[in-house]
Amino acid sequence: MTRTSVLHQSLLLTQPEEPPKGPELNLRLKEQECLTILKTCKNLEEFKKVHAHVLKWGFFWNPFCASNLVATCALSHWGSMDYACSIFRQIDDPGAFDFNSLIRGFVKDVKFEEALFLYNEMFERGVEPDNFTFPALFKACAKLQALKEGMQIHGHVFKLGFEYDLFVQNSLINMYGKCEKVEFASAIFKQMDQKSVASWSAIIAAHASNGLWSECLTLLGEMNSEKCWRPEESILVSVLSACTHLGALDLGKCTHGSLIRNISALNVIVETSLIDMYVKCGCLEKGLCLFRMMAEKSQLTYSVMISGLAMHGQGKEALSIFSEMFREGLEPDDVVYVGVLSACSHASLVNEGLLCFDRMKLEPTVQHYGCVVDLMGRARMLGDALELIQSMPIQQNDVVWRSLLSASKVHHNLEIGEIAAKNLFQINSHHPSDYVLLSNMYARAQRWDDVAKIRTEMASKGLNQSPGFSLVEVARKVYKFVSQDRSHPAWDNIYEMIHQMEWQLKFEGYSPDISQVLLDVDEDEKRERLKGHSQKLAIAFALIHTSQGSPIRIARNLRMCNDCHTYTKLISVIYEREIIVRDRKWFHHFKDGTCSCRDYW
Repeated sequence: MTRTSVLHQSLLLTQPEEPPKGPELNLRLKEQECLTILKTCKNLEEFKKVHAHVLKWGFFWNPFCASNLVATCALSHWGSMDYACSIFRQIDDPGAFDFNSLIRGFVKDVKFEEALFLYNEMFERGVEPDNFTFPALFKACAKLQALKEGMQIHGHVFKLGFEYDLFVQNSLINMYGKCEKVEFASAIFKQMDQKSVASWSAIIAAHASNGLWSECLTLLGEMNSEKCWRPEESILVSVLSACTHLGALDLGKCTHGSLIRNISALNVIVETSLIDMYVKCGCLEKGLCLFRMMAEKSQLTYSVMISGLAMHGQGKEALSIFSEMFREGLEPDDVVYVGVLSACSHASLVNEGLLCFDRMKLEPTVQHYGCVVDLMGRARMLGDALELIQSMPIQQNDVVWRSLLSASKVHHNLEIGEIAAKNLFQINSHHPSDYVLLSNMYARAQRWDDVAKIRTEMASKGLNQSPGFSLVEVARKVYKFVSQDRSHPAWDNIYEMIHQMEWQLKFEGYSPDISQVLLDVDEDEKRERLKGHSQKLAIAFALIHTSQGSPIRIARNLRMCNDCHTYTKLISVIYEREIIVRDRKWFHHFKDGTCSCRDYW
């Protein structure tokens, strides 16, 4: 059954077809004239004049006329919900159309709770909802993340027999996705007899909003395999987000091509998403090129570009873009300042970073203090960083203490590391990495009793550290590897390649840094564990399955260890490959035996 948009419901309301006569004809003509003028209103003042004419001639008591007044006032971009409600309250017996108009108006005006209250009134007054009622209600529940209320309304959908309505199903998928119930959204999607491109958009967005990036790409593949849908902008933006998080540059390029082919003009948000994708997939030059070509840039565009340059260690370039932002008359927000301070930290621009912090036009937040602590920590100014934290005019939180703990681990300062960890535990931090960092510092100092104590405490609190993994894109497919991974069908070929790589590395003077294995085991076991690090497995797999000379792009979820860093530098020389690795915070560009971080990360 073909449905008509709620925006055009008024077109479904028609006058009786019995031809009027005499004075009745004149009134009917005036009524039609009022309704015609109503459609041309461009502001509230014009609308009020039409409303006055409707009252003057007594047309308001015609349900058709009153309903059009409510809908126009509630749904027009110039409308007023207060005025629409005042008209609505004068209707003796409002129907589903009138309630639907107000519900949609409340949602349009971001008054989501009022929309739900009005639906409750509709229910209590015995007005039966129709299929146009529910999409707006589910949107309100999605925005409020009101799962309980959304499920109750879903029950009403079943009772009224609208569970197979396409628009209702699409809005349900969206609601459950926004309420972090992807399994419910997927169940509805799988049960749909008829799907539209909006259905695919909703289910892909549901997975994207919950960080299920690989599943987003799988769904896109399923959609394309049906060969009857052209991806719309919202789908492609969700896919761009997936490519960004997975480091899937080739898929991101394909998505960029689809956007150009299917959309005549890209808006600022989409262009900014493209810049973010290229930058976070390791293609900084392309991101900069798109940035320079943009006719109009937003504050978010500058923020993405500055943060991207920071990730790549391009601190001076980030400061240049920051200055350009001022010249364009855009005021930086707190997110932009976080990006600038991070850029200074990663590029060792200590003086510039501290100067920027001192000259901030905003009141510094705890995130800004965290960046400055990181800046000082990377520069071995651990004592100064500790003093800064202790003198902060705002409440200290886990961000600043975690920055100090990380810096203490990098520079092997157990004394300050213990101070940072103690404060983290006092503020009731339940972040597993805090315990792991301190445990690793104890292990490096061979204080195995303290290691056991920390690990026991983690177990008693039910804290589990997420295992490290590496992602690599080969032939437009993303592969995931974990340490000591033997789950891949061709794992024997991968480990054979590892053996060949290590044989070549011996001639370059490589010796495994067994200090990176923080376990109380013998040296042979430590060497074996180093050999199976996820990054090395990903590199071996890429060397087998990519052409000679092509770059290798890897995304990690944890910071790279020193041994993997040295190993990858040498592999880039031996196999004449550029290897781009994105870890938790920033990029490493390995080429000809050197790294863009200049061994400072």
